[in-house]
Amino acid sequence: MIAVHIAVGFGVYLFRPFAKVYFMATVGIFLFYLFKNGNKNNEALYAAAYITGAEVFFRMTDASPIPIYEAGKYGVIGFILLGLFFSGTSRKSGPYWLYLLLLIPGVVYASSTLGYDTNFRKAVIFNLSGPFCLGIAALYCVDRKITRKQLQYIIWSLLMPTIAMGVYLLFFTPDTRSVLTGTGSNYAASGGFGPNQVSTAVGIGMFCLVIQLFNNSKNIILLAINLGLLSLLTYRGIVTFSRGGVLTALIISVAFIFFYFKAVNIKTKKRIIGPILFLVLTASFTYLLTSVRTSGLIDKRYANKDAAGRVKEDLSTGRTVLISSELEAFFKNPITGIGVGKIKEYREETQGISAASHNELSRMLSEHGLSGLFALLILGVYPLIFRLSNRRNFLFFSMLGFWFLTINHSSMRIAAPAFIYSLCLLNIVNEKKKNPIHRERIIS
Repeated sequence: MIAVHIAVGFGVYLFRPFAKVYFMATVGIFLFYLFKNGNKNNEALYAAAYITGAEVFFRMTDASPIPIYEAGKYGVIGFILLGLFFSGTSRKSGPYWLYLLLLIPGVVYASSTLGYDTNFRKAVIFNLSGPFCLGIAALYCVDRKITRKQLQYIIWSLLMPTIAMGVYLLFFTPDTRSVLTGTGSNYAASGGFGPNQVSTAVGIGMFCLVIQLFNNSKNIILLAINLGLLSLLTYRGIVTFSRGGVLTALIISVAFIFFYFKAVNIKTKKRIIGPILFLVLTASFTYLLTSVRTSGLIDKRYANKDAAGRVKEDLSTGRTVLISSELEAFFKNPITGIGVGKIKEYREETQGISAASHNELSRMLSEHGLSGLFALLILGVYPLIFRLSNRRNFLFFSMLGFWFLTINHSSMRIAAPAFIYSLCLLNIVNEKKKNPIHRERIIS
């Protein structure tokens, strides 16, 4: 599968329309197995995971045969809805039904607050597709019993398309030094697409490879493959000069290693010391290589300096002002909020700024008011309550952390924070042992 996805990445680079074939083949293959098996093996979950990992790659290569920007997000929603049709949801899903209902008042209020020149349908769909995707995915995953092997399949499904994207980026910009102009986010090094989204998608692949390093590196060949791929994706993530996705991957990887190390027995602890050392050495080498390849500009970027070495005043690259305006809108309209999609107009009217904060927390508060606050409380508190009786998911804190960190720097422009959040709600169970065959003695 790794070889296939390396070929896909190279094939899309050579012949861009091949991306449409890749998109349609992905959807077609997963639909075939989903209907064939009736979702008995959680095929809907694997399909949603794969499209989540591939979404940014699909966007940057115009892979969807229908020109819909959020085709990947709709694909995730579609497969999860099919999964719900075949398999239903848990009795513990009540909080997420309430969460979805809490999104409605903001839509109703927006019908009276949005300007006449604003396309109401587009404004609502664009701003609610992410939160809706999260609610649907949570309905499917909450307390759904899957085995560790099935969880590994989900990780593979997330990982494989990011490998294809990493290869595509490698050939798209083989010499990163030729496209560097400063310490700002670099579109040319990001496949000509949004660095923030590319960094986030590559960060998913980095995290999945860290998991692979500990769970699927049983020999030196697999160890070398995983480390090599990790180095490639880490390098491509760093040279986007978008820090959010890389730092998120680093934080949730450390969380995974901590809780994994804490949970295993002494024998396994001794076994994983080697992979931890190899991981540290590979990460250090990759960053050093990136520093050399960028002539030290990446060091200045992470030190919050410009190309001349001067410290920038605002670490958040101007987002603090934008978030403040959203909180101001919430305090002025705490009950109803200002309506879904209205915050852009509000900011232009009050500050003359046409920009997005990319912060889902402040956007939910400003646009939904108290409904948004209660919705956020459900998303933040319920998984922790669920965790009290389901402690076998060793990825819980990493998945929840990915959601929280990502919505604070990239909002929910892609499906990743929504879908990966839902994975922390899975109920991991042991593999079913085959029943022994009992033979009756024939008494003669």
